[in-house]
Amino acid sequence: MSRDAHLGVGVEGDAAEEKNAAADGGEGVGFRSGGGGGHKLSLVPLIFLIFFEVAGGPYGAEPAVQAAGPLYALLGFLIFPFIWAIPEALVTAELSTAMPGNGGFVLWADRAFGPFSGSLMGTWKYVSSAINGAAFPALCADYLARVAPAVSGGGARVATIVAFNVALTFVNYTGLTVVGWSAVGLGVASLSPFLVMSGAALPKIRPRRWRVVAAERDWKLFFNTLFWNLNYWDSVSTMAGEVERPGKTLPKALVSAVSMTSLGYLLPLMAATGAIDVAPESWGNGFFADAAGMIGGRWLKYWIEVGAVLSSIGLYSATLSSAAFQLLGMADLGLLPRAFAARAPVFRTPWVSILATSAIILGMSFLSFNSIVAAANFLYSLGMLLEFAAFVWLRVKRPAMARPYRVPARLPAAVALCLVPSAFLVFVMAIAGWKVYAISAAFTAAGVAVYYLMRFCKARGCLRFSDGGDQGTTAVYQDGSNAGDV
Repeated sequence: MSRDAHLGVGVEGDAAEEKNAAADGGEGVGFRSGGGGGHKLSLVPLIFLIFFEVAGGPYGAEPAVQAAGPLYALLGFLIFPFIWAIPEALVTAELSTAMPGNGGFVLWADRAFGPFSGSLMGTWKYVSSAINGAAFPALCADYLARVAPAVSGGGARVATIVAFNVALTFVNYTGLTVVGWSAVGLGVASLSPFLVMSGAALPKIRPRRWRVVAAERDWKLFFNTLFWNLNYWDSVSTMAGEVERPGKTLPKALVSAVSMTSLGYLLPLMAATGAIDVAPESWGNGFFADAAGMIGGRWLKYWIEVGAVLSSIGLYSATLSSAAFQLLGMADLGLLPRAFAARAPVFRTPWVSILATSAIILGMSFLSFNSIVAAANFLYSLGMLLEFAAFVWLRVKRPAMARPYRVPARLPAAVALCLVPSAFLVFVMAIAGWKVYAISAAFTAAGVAVYYLMRFCKARGCLRFSDGGDQGTTAVYQDGSNAGDV
């Protein structure tokens, strides 16, 4: 038995894949890889891109300790990956390798339920990504203001946010390989101070401190923190067409990223909560830097603050990439005008989609929108429910579709795999306030309007659209690999 099969990777032979592809009308592996030519994402940069699409380090995990205390925070980051991160990553691996075209979850919903569902999925996920991305330029300016107070407001702050946006837009324009290897460097730099802090904390750890619970527990904050820090595993799917040998690379990258991200939260939390005596109420956003100062000194505190800036850069760049390639995928499907699929002549990047996404995120960077951020989580939850439904329905509707990676579970187990995270999604949506419901309803209505506007423009010939077949129909990947290579 091969190592991949021993690990539960669904491996199918060449003959079986060819038979499945033929039985399914050429779909499955028959989706065109992207137009990046030889500039494909390999395993290591892809792992770090997924890492930044989801986490970027343990920054932001502190409110879990504040909300419920070290005991529940550690249990949450130990258990939650199994009930949320792993199911989402498994679904992403199966569907991304079965349909390795750009657009990811939009493509899945379109193939499962039709173009209206694909378009609505695109609206929900795109708005959620754009709102999340808008937080990073402002966050970077906030951190820089600690060492350069002039950046805290006025023209200097505006200039910093604009410069941040423009610089990283250019990096994305130069190609995913540049973005990916930049993510590797940023990931190592942002995680290294936590490794040092964990080592320095070892002789000071007292396990009794891990058993502390908050006197008044805020479960809404606790679960939202877990959800916020461990979602967006499916974002990598929007770039599946740009991945080198996607049937083999994507599952490995997702497994590696889940492991690295989970340990990247759990180990620093164990080190900091076990090494210092601090009330849970003190654990607000940014407290990791203070904890590092208590454990190792001011130099380590400043190092973690620098790491937070680098993490913000990686998070923004990864978010911009996935959102831009989502627009490209939607244009390939004919859900958006063909202009969004236009690629730069040298770098082969979707420059129109990159510029449009960058402009939207830049505009949102100057807004104060706590309720809108909460609505982004709500819209993301709606999209995930539709995504899980597409996963199950495609198992029912197209059981013979070639799946280079297949979640090792029959239909009843596959349904059960989706039920637990779906129940959590419903819980997160149920505890949202009326403002979140109203904002989410408005964005959803806008998404419906966009779909029918695009149909009107297509019917009248106002704009140029793809015929929806640009995801390809061949039985092999663009890079020459086939399902039997997996």
